Amino acid sequence: MYAVVDIETTGGYASGNNITEIAIFRFDGKEVIDSYHTLINPEQRIPSFITSLTGITTEMVEDAPTFSEVAQDILDFTEGCIFVAHNVNFDFTFLKQSFKTLDLSFERKKICTVRLSRKIFPKLPSYSLGNLCGSLNIEITDRHRAKGDAEATVKLLKLLLENDNEQFIDKSLHRNSRETLLPAHLPREQFDALPEEPGVYYFHNHKNKIIYVGKAINIKKRVVSHFSGKQNSQQSQRFMNEIYSVSFERCGSELVALLLESNEIKKHWPAYNRSQKRVVKNYCIYQYTDQQGYARLSVGLIQKFQQTILSFRTAIEARDFLMEAVHEHELCSRLCGLHKSSVLCKDALVSAPCKVCEQGEDSSRYNKKVSRAVLSFAEQQATLAIKQKGRTEEEFGIVLMESGKYLGYGFVPQDVQVSTFEEFKTYIHLYPDNQDVRSIIESYTYKADEASMMYF
Repeated sequence: MYAVVDIETTGGYASGNNITEIAIFRFDGKEVIDSYHTLINPEQRIPSFITSLTGITTEMVEDAPTFSEVAQDILDFTEGCIFVAHNVNFDFTFLKQSFKTLDLSFERKKICTVRLSRKIFPKLPSYSLGNLCGSLNIEITDRHRAKGDAEATVKLLKLLLENDNEQFIDKSLHRNSRETLLPAHLPREQFDALPEEPGVYYFHNHKNKIIYVGKAINIKKRVVSHFSGKQNSQQSQRFMNEIYSVSFERCGSELVALLLESNEIKKHWPAYNRSQKRVVKNYCIYQYTDQQGYARLSVGLIQKFQQTILSFRTAIEARDFLMEAVHEHELCSRLCGLHKSSVLCKDALVSAPCKVCEQGEDSSRYNKKVSRAVLSFAEQQATLAIKQKGRTEEEFGIVLMESGKYLGYGFVPQDVQVSTFEEFKTYIHLYPDNQDVRSIIESYTYKADEASMMYF
């Protein structure tokens, strides 16, 4: 027995909104056995945009029963039935949330007529209830009211049952099918094709635009976790409704997946990603020559076309590092921008005035000290290749850092002998360097097996 359900609500998400109308038809697969319909007082005002869509006003439901007064009727009417709705997770989530507020459990087997229609009647222009009924010549009256939409869904279900030559309905009801977990518009074939391997996955909307990027040690398991949690917030329900396809990129290891995820989020700016989307305002030490010919070191925000010597997450970190360099290499704190250029070191509050300010050291001698300092910075920054598991047994992954800067990653055939850093560079795809990817690599190298790291 099927319980075909449609509800109207005060808003598009279960958390913070309530049901205003419900219609249920008990259907045996051939004919309607019984029906239940009532308006429900949501105990809150109905927004005007909802009224314009459904025609249900706050005044219409003032004398209607509250959900608590009809909860037992709904439980009894759907008991022992398969719960059916068009975009079933929307209706089911609202009811489950409403029962939860009464400390009641609501569990039913469920099937979604959107997902079944995509399988049984493929390649139709639209699977919204109104357009689908138009394509299949199903009469639909009183649109956007619970009873009218539920009646149309009964007719649709009957057509689906009659045309289900490959038994999609029975398969979707199997305990391990996960069919009702999936978003209404996501093709099952794409989900089934997801590997249980490390990598990056992408959710796309109806225009094939990437709306979310994630990384996973097990792609399929991680994707399932998006669908099996609570979906009663506005954000989560909108997210589920916007997922029309999923794609993936195998990475071989978690480290490569983390690096690719970070790059893809910054590249595509997906609507539903939060972390790593912001433009990272990293600070750096950079070098330039002033009008008097002195080589200057300075701290500033990283600019797109600027040649940086070192980068830091904060200005304080950069200034502290530069201050140590000033003392170690006898540089001028004024020429390094650590105090005002108009104030000589000998007049500033520094422990040891520099030779430029105290003795008038010429630019050529001073610039040699700057060059030695910059060279020492580079020597402190590792050049290394981090070996990783490949996507297949025939290859291994490689992540490259050169003088502390991230170059990118790639995959090297197992039968190729590579011994120099330059040879490794021919196998990688270049990716932008930023503080986010450096932090990922630093976290990895801190706990990694030394055998996986090759220093040059």
